[in-house]
Amino acid sequence: MSSAKFAEEFNLLIRAKYPIIYVVTVEEERAEATIEQTIKVNNSLREVIYYDLVHGFAHNNEAKNNLLQALQVVEQAPTNLHLVYIFRDLHRRLGKQRTDEMIVRQLRNLFRHLRSSRKTLVLISPILEIPPELEDQIAVLNFPLPDAEDIKTAIHKMVPLHQLKLSPTGLDQLVIACMGLTLDRIKNVLARPLAQKQYISETDLDLVLKEKQQRIQQTEYLEFFAPDETLDRIGGLDNLKEWLMQRRRAFSEEARAYGLPNPKGVLLMGIQGTGKSLCAKAIAHLWRLPLLRLDVGRLFGSLVGQSESRTRQTIQLTEALAPCILWMDEIDKAFAGMGGTSTDSGTSQRVFGTLLTWMQEKSSPVFVVATANNINALPPELLRKGRFDEIFFINLPSQAEREQIFMVHLQRFRPATLRDFDVEHLAQLAAEFSGAEIEQAIIEGMYRAFNENRDVVTADIEGAIKDTVPLASTAREQINYMKNWAAQGRARIASSGDQNQIS
Repeated sequence: MSSAKFAEEFNLLIRAKYPIIYVVTVEEERAEATIEQTIKVNNSLREVIYYDLVHGFAHNNEAKNNLLQALQVVEQAPTNLHLVYIFRDLHRRLGKQRTDEMIVRQLRNLFRHLRSSRKTLVLISPILEIPPELEDQIAVLNFPLPDAEDIKTAIHKMVPLHQLKLSPTGLDQLVIACMGLTLDRIKNVLARPLAQKQYISETDLDLVLKEKQQRIQQTEYLEFFAPDETLDRIGGLDNLKEWLMQRRRAFSEEARAYGLPNPKGVLLMGIQGTGKSLCAKAIAHLWRLPLLRLDVGRLFGSLVGQSESRTRQTIQLTEALAPCILWMDEIDKAFAGMGGTSTDSGTSQRVFGTLLTWMQEKSSPVFVVATANNINALPPELLRKGRFDEIFFINLPSQAEREQIFMVHLQRFRPATLRDFDVEHLAQLAAEFSGAEIEQAIIEGMYRAFNENRDVVTADIEGAIKDTVPLASTAREQINYMKNWAAQGRARIASSGDQNQIS
């Protein structure tokens, strides 16, 4: 939603005489300015009155630190006056663990009163907290982070033209870099180069990206990655690579002009160590998009309502950063057993439902890469058509793929002596090894040689392989289940060499 769309929705609620509107935003000042402008343009007769616990009502300081009295003032105001009351930070008195029963009752009384008046109560808060008794009485609107037009306007207002030493392309890049930040953060970060050198240039993009990285890190459940892995680092998986290459221009303007919709995402399933996480990073690098890793488990907070709030914030922040890649790592662990009896008052179901609905209906250019080790643990709803563009099964590497994986890692560790290693022999010994286990075998071989003060040779890696028990030996049933599941046409095979073996 853009700020213009928010203004349109807010005006519609005012015209429809919604008694109580809850606006969720971390940008209180900007949201209030938008609300005032919307009211001024559409109904200049309405007066806006502000209230917070510290100052009371802004025009007369009445009802300081007395919320109940403030709500009674709203109720007692003449019903024929066009008034919009904006109350700040009411969430602290409405949270499910600290609900003020008197305030809830007064809001319910006020709802009935406001329906027959020309007054509207607007609650502004960075956190959505609504007790069950008020869920049907309060309309909720999420105020969006600034879009490209908002950011460009703010930059031109803040920075004089002679201090903006950017080409049109550079300005567009700066605007895109600022997406996902509040206007306050944008102004703060741009103030630094202005104070230091009195102008802004393309070299200052890194400052904005660092600020964005810091903003994402503050969420604790989103992590910003600078994608530096390439498809060349991944051995095998030719079917998956071809699929990705066909979509490398999926988020371009040319794709939209051609009539293609934004791709939704891909689910990568396979046992640990088969390269699923590496693929997520490589996709971001190939498509040249920012990569956000979502730790789904950390969405669940200890406070009631916190999990749902974090989920909404994640969606809003991710969409503000679009186009981007959202990597949901090991999603099976977060939502395992969703079909069973809930032990968290339905929190996990609500979080899961919110994510599913967003994945199904999102129109923003956010490509979801979900990884799973155990397809049997995933809720069936997640696998339904429309959530992902495709589901890929990543099997253990074949002989040819193991040779490729050995070559990839030996090229990284020992490029000068690469031809001295018997890669075919090592690949044969490492049957049922995953890519991660092959890498560790090489590192273990290097440690053995290092301990004897010499360079690593084939025999060192051979010894490491023989001393390693691969995960496949203990996860055989899980692998067979996923193979059978994929063979039924429920997933595409990531490697063409596996096609005959699995089917």
